[in-house]
Amino acid sequence: MRLKGSGIMKFTKMHGCGNDYVYINGFEEQIEDPSAVSKFVSDRHFGIGSDGLIVICPSDAADFRMAMYNADGSEGSMCGNGIRCVAKYVYDHGMTEKTAISVETKSGIKYLDLTVENGTVSLVKVNMGAPGLSPEQIPVRVDGEQAVDVPITVLGEA
Repeated sequence: MRLKGSGIMKFTKMHGCGNDYVYINGFEEQIEDPSAVSKFVSDRHFGIGSDGLIVICPSDAADFRMAMYNADGSEGSMCGNGIRCVAKYVYDHGMTEKTAISVETKSGIKYLDLTVENGTVSLVKVNMGAPGLSPEQIPVRVDGEQAVDVPITVLGEA
């Protein structure tokens, strides 16, 4: 794991409805290998402990860009709870004064509405778009065009 510069990484740990991530301000911190950093910080026994790493970056297409890495180091497309925390972070840390922002993700640009009370964000709404329900998008192995109301069997029990 290597950070550019001093080797000291400033981070914030936040959670939304149980999803907890380590957040890095990519405007200030440069990480050479975010996949490795995600695996390291996500370890709940020897690291900070989290579902992964989210780096808040500049964007040419939106107000901000969210780079999300899962605990196994793989890059994820999107996390609804994670992006709501991004919105709170950028507002509460003075990176924006806007209460309607856009965030670029691997699954497209998402639009968020922030409710501010006493100078901090208390609620964030995000338009996640239509869900992908095809078995290939989830991914899951089932028959049919959509994985909806499909019974499953786990260890021989339905």
